[in-house]
Amino acid sequence: MARKRPAKLRCPTCRKPVKQDDKEFPFCSDRCRLIDLGKWASGAYVISSPLSDSSADQVGSDNPDEE
Repeated sequence: MARKRPAKLRCPTCRKPVKQDDKEFPFCSDRCRLIDLGKWASGAYVISSPLSDSSADQVGSDNPDEE
């Protein structure tokens, strides 16, 4: 049986190759980790639309007292 090749993982900030067993995984360094954290804190990353759980929507519609 052929072995699978490991996926080539890259740091999401600087795109350097990263190994899964690295201390700062998935980043290549603490610097890249802090840059990513700063982007989240400043609002550079956003979720475009709210996620909805269809099962939660159905539970609310089954209760006639909420109308």
